Amino acid sequence: MNMKPVRVEAKIAGKTIAIETGQVARQAGGAVICTLGDTKVFAAVCAGSAREDIDFFPLVVDYREKTEAAGKIPGGFFKREGRPTTKEILTMRLIDRSIRPMFPDGYKDEVQVMTHVLQYDGVNNPDVLAMIAAFAAIRISGLPFGNTLGAVRIARIDEELSAWPTDEERRTESELDLVVAGHKDGLAMVESSADQLPEDVMIDALEMAGDVIRDVVDLIDQLGSKLGAVPREFVAPAVDENLKARVWGFEQALTAALDTEGKHERSAACKAVEVDCVEQLLAGVPDDQQKATKKSIKTFFHDLQRQVEREQILSGRRSDGRSTVDIRQITIEPNFIERQHGSVLFTRGETQALVSATLGTPDDEQIIDGVEKEYRKNFYLHYNFPPYSVGETRRIMGPGRREIGHGMLAERALKAVMPPKESFPYTVRIVSDIMESNGSSSMASVCGGCLSMMLAGVPISQPVAGIAMGLVQEGDRTAILSDILGSEDHNGDMDFKVAGSGVGITALQMDIKIQGVSRQLLETALEQARAGRIHILHKMLEAVPRPSKEVSRFAPRFESIKIPGDKIGFLIGPGGKNIKAMQSEYEVKITILDDEGNVQVFGTDPVKVQACKNAIKASTETPEVGTRYKGVVRSVRDFGAFVEILPGVEGLCHISELANGFVGAVTDEVNVGDEIEVEIIAVDDRGRIKVSRKAVMGGGSEDEGRERSRGRDRDRAPEDRGDRRPRRERPEFEDDADGEPEERPARSEGGRGRDRGDRDRGPRGDRPRGDRDDRPRADREDRPRGDRGDREDRPRADREDRPRGDRDDRPRGGRDRDRDRDRDRGGDRERGDRERGDREQSDRGRDRDRGPERDRNDRDRGDRDRSDRGAERESRPRRRGSRSRD
Repeated sequence: MNMKPVRVEAKIAGKTIAIETGQVARQAGGAVICTLGDTKVFAAVCAGSAREDIDFFPLVVDYREKTEAAGKIPGGFFKREGRPTTKEILTMRLIDRSIRPMFPDGYKDEVQVMTHVLQYDGVNNPDVLAMIAAFAAIRISGLPFGNTLGAVRIARIDEELSAWPTDEERRTESELDLVVAGHKDGLAMVESSADQLPEDVMIDALEMAGDVIRDVVDLIDQLGSKLGAVPREFVAPAVDENLKARVWGFEQALTAALDTEGKHERSAACKAVEVDCVEQLLAGVPDDQQKATKKSIKTFFHDLQRQVEREQILSGRRSDGRSTVDIRQITIEPNFIERQHGSVLFTRGETQALVSATLGTPDDEQIIDGVEKEYRKNFYLHYNFPPYSVGETRRIMGPGRREIGHGMLAERALKAVMPPKESFPYTVRIVSDIMESNGSSSMASVCGGCLSMMLAGVPISQPVAGIAMGLVQEGDRTAILSDILGSEDHNGDMDFKVAGSGVGITALQMDIKIQGVSRQLLETALEQARAGRIHILHKMLEAVPRPSKEVSRFAPRFESIKIPGDKIGFLIGPGGKNIKAMQSEYEVKITILDDEGNVQVFGTDPVKVQACKNAIKASTETPEVGTRYKGVVRSVRDFGAFVEILPGVEGLCHISELANGFVGAVTDEVNVGDEIEVEIIAVDDRGRIKVSRKAVMGGGSEDEGRERSRGRDRDRAPEDRGDRRPRRERPEFEDDADGEPEERPARSEGGRGRDRGDRDRGPRGDRPRGDRDDRPRADREDRPRGDRGDREDRPRADREDRPRGDRDDRPRGGRDRDRDRDRDRGGDRERGDRERGDREQSDRGRDRDRGPERDRNDRDRGDRDRSDRGAERESRPRRRGSRSRD
């Protein structure tokens, strides 16, 4: 057991990478901690003994992103990590696909590679670091391993290739996300998504990745050298050359069987040759050796089948009769499932995918939560590979790692051509169900997914197709295959899948089983893949020329609206009451996108969607003066009615604004529940709203009515006044019943005599009128002015001796000046009518308080100087009941 920690580090492509061992997990076969920036990943490798009954390599790779690495607590009820996330499964596949081909043939010991994130700095993603840590742990474990591996991520930002991009750069700036694993002699695994990059740019990125990987390999080998770790020698089981030669005697029969047309027919023919081989070679074998011999025969027959098919390919003849560049027949049936938003049955040879596209709302976005910053996906693709697609039976479970990986490859291929979320706010989910499979079902999912989105009305920027390529290489003989079959994938030396548009590559996946691939070979392979991709695109566009102009009639419609940010809470309501009620009433889904008030309404009925949009707009808009609404009367009072003009917003319609002319009672015009049209005439600083029904009916608001009244008085001819005499001919004082002169009530400053009804004076019957109301009007108005005598000749003592009463608070002084001014200007003759209302009101208030002194004060009023009365009225504080009309 190594008890001394060992650490190595190096600056590679501008970033420092450190690998250390000997401090943790010292009982494991190999355990390391790998650091990039402040991100740390742990990896451990252990191996067990082989089981005699298996004929495969039992390799298990696990990768976990524990939330404590980012200072988080897992969600959910148990607050504990559950099943692996998609990101974790994809990282497991990156490690597995890289290391599996590097173990020697015949090695069947059980191997486990376990990695998890110790620390995540939010900058350097831990997935590629986990690959390096796993490669280093294997290197120091002593397991038989072909070559030391390294890994790197390459990005392209501002048309410049760079290694080790940050997470923010990778998500927002880079047009390439390329992960490569390899050794000093070449590449071993490639996984990439791109924004329609040309083939030559992709090759440049692969070459750059190879250069960085060699530096990483040097660092790992340096750690192994310090520890003195040497891979142990693996001795493959002895081969029975005699039995192998006898199996090789069935080569001609097997070659003929491989020429059979049809996957299942060809498989049946090959199986018949195998059964015949086993029966013949087991003849005469002792019973105790039958089982072992039969297993050896089947293994040799598998090797023979691989060799025969590879030889046929190198000779230019594939098992289904195609040349190396031919694409299998393609058939496309659009809208195969009519009520799905978009569906297509895509068939290429014996590979068939039924693919559907479903449009949803922003609430259907997938939330991605892990050690990285939480984010949402509005586009995702799910891939299903049921056992009937290959004519088999097996245990039915959830999606496996292969299904997760194939689905993500197809998703990356299509993501690059998706429309911006701002212009197409739908969430798009694609589901690919593989109905038949004989090679490249993931690329069939790409083609079917593109077509289904076009049929659903998704405005993609370019159509995308995918093709699977293969490679067979023996010495100087090389064959590059287009649109490979399942057996060609299994028996070939390289499997690479390329997806893209006519512009460039959008996704690339490559598994290389040979030591190295030259640039020239990659260029030839990618160019052949481009030609095959263009051929498939032509077939696709013949069936579906362009995206539908409108989304499917079964898809939800949407309307966008922007409301004030401070109205979001009102739209939601307490506990979501308001928004839930609207969603239920209009059968829609309402989504609030941000704090700025951007709202979207989704629903299958366009009429209800539009109605809901209008309701949201009405309930959140700010009422403005002059705006008209159709509202509902919610309550009635003596002074007016409260009308709900917007949801939750009421305005007061005063009784004077209900209708033109006199309104005796509010209920004469409106009742609770009536729908009326009103116009906003005022909004005070506290948000209280006043509305007018009269303005809508043509009567105008209260202020407009006054202006029209003044205009009519100014324009009216003298004869229109009827029996009224000119203002200067009317007496200023009239006698009361006792023969004493009584002052005519003055009009208020706010309006003319006929507007007195607008003042809130109470019922006329309750007002003390005195005896003057019993006299005929003619008696008062016809009385000669001279009968009242000359005021200036009256003794001043008479005025001084009278009871002071309410005079105590009246202003003194300035009487001569006021009298001269009033005499020159006409005094009360000009103001009398304007101040009449206020004077009557104040006089009535004093009448109630004066008691027995009322008669004497009434007589004394006639003795006062008119100028005194004018000054007193202007300076006297307004008493209760004398409210100004303004």
